Amino acid sequence: MFFYGFDWSYLVLVLPAVVFSLWASSRVNSTFQKYSQTRTLRGMTGAQAAQEVLRANGVYNVRIERISGNLTDHYDPKTNVIRLSDSVHDHASPAAIGVAAHEAGHAVQYATNYGPIKFRAAIVNVTNIASRLAMPLILISFLLMGLEFFFPFRNFLYTLAMLGVLAFGMSVVFQLVTLPTEYNASRRALTAIEDSRLLTEEEQRAAKKVLSAAALTYVAALSVSLAQFLRLFLMVAGRRRRD
Repeated sequence: MFFYGFDWSYLVLVLPAVVFSLWASSRVNSTFQKYSQTRTLRGMTGAQAAQEVLRANGVYNVRIERISGNLTDHYDPKTNVIRLSDSVHDHASPAAIGVAAHEAGHAVQYATNYGPIKFRAAIVNVTNIASRLAMPLILISFLLMGLEFFFPFRNFLYTLAMLGVLAFGMSVVFQLVTLPTEYNASRRALTAIEDSRLLTEEEQRAAKKVLSAAALTYVAALSVSLAQFLRLFLMVAGRRRRD
C-alpha cells in the first residue's frame, strides 16, 4: 500500500472516511441551525422538554443544567445530570426540543438498564487506555525492527505491533456499541415527543431531521475508526510480508 513514499492506504481507506465525517459534521450543524430559527407552537424550551421526557418514562432523579458552547449537550451518568448547551436549554425550537429529548433518552437508558449503554460504559476506560497505547506500540515496534541489534526479536516485535493494532480495534468496538445507543436514544426521544404532544406533526418532522443528521456523525466516526484500523492492520501485515 506504499508507493514511492506515498501512503496509498490512507488515500484509499482513511481519506474518504474523513471527508464523510467532515460532511456529516457540517450537515448536523446546518440542519440544527435551520430548525433553530422557528419557535414551537407550545413554546416549550429544551430544558422543559427534557424534563417532560424523563417524567413520561418515570424518571425523576435526573438534574438538568445549562452548559456553555454550541451542541455540547450530553448526559453525564456519573453525576446523573443532563447538560444542555446555550442553544438548547432555554430555546423553544424543534431543533432544541429534539436534542434535549435525545439526551433525556440517554438518561432513560441508564434508568432502565439498557444493555448496550451499560456495555459501552463498562468498556470506556479500557478503550481510552488501549487507544493511547496503540500507536506507541506500533511505532516503537517498527523503529526497533529497523535496528540490526533487534533482528533476533523480529517475531516478538511483529506480535507487539499487532497487539497495537488490536488495541486500536477497541475504538472500533466502542463506536460499534455507540451506534445502537444513539439510535435508541433518538427513538425514545421521538416516541416521548409524539406521545406527550410536545410538538406538532410538522415540528416533529423537523426534530427528526435534526436527530437523523446527528446520527450520521456517529456513523462517520465508526467509518473513520474502521478505516484507520484496516490501514494499521495492512501496514503491519505488509511489513511482515516484505521482511
